[in-house]
Amino acid sequence: MADTIIIERLNEFVARVDAMKKRDKMDLSSDQDLSIAIMNLVSIEEHFFFTGAKTGKREYYDMIRDVREMRKELLKKIIKEYEGEVWCISKHLLAASMRLMEVGTKALGLGRNDEAYDLFGKSYSLYSLFWGINLKLVSVGDVKKIDEQALNAHDAKPKGFLGSLGDVVKKVFDCCIE
Repeated sequence: MADTIIIERLNEFVARVDAMKKRDKMDLSSDQDLSIAIMNLVSIEEHFFFTGAKTGKREYYDMIRDVREMRKELLKKIIKEYEGEVWCISKHLLAASMRLMEVGTKALGLGRNDEAYDLFGKSYSLYSLFWGINLKLVSVGDVKKIDEQALNAHDAKPKGFLGSLGDVVKKVFDCCIE
């Protein structure tokens, strides 16, 4: 019964997005590109931090400020309104998604394909959750209801809510205006 309600909500969301794209000429592909840029800005902040710590040069720490301001400005273009911790949750979802993608890529390069595919799946689940929250498909309260097995390492594909959410994100971004 709960799965049926979730699927109905996901279908309603897809219909709403399709209507908005037609009415407002919504360009989600640009937002998706922007989200990847934001992921990289978070990584740049981290690299400036670690380089400053390793070299003892404070100018690396000082560069964090400029990159952080740029990241905040760009994140506002995607997250127009939020409540509570959604801003930070969003930033950390993007950062964790990027890191899992990078670790997966390294595992793939080492021939550990199964591990890589598992990490790629987890990365995409977090990325889908970012969009689910910020396109208001899912409330933060719904995140608590995610099946504990949704990210089980033995799953070929995430089950439950995250699996459905990932399918919706694929559909939404597949049919974007170029």
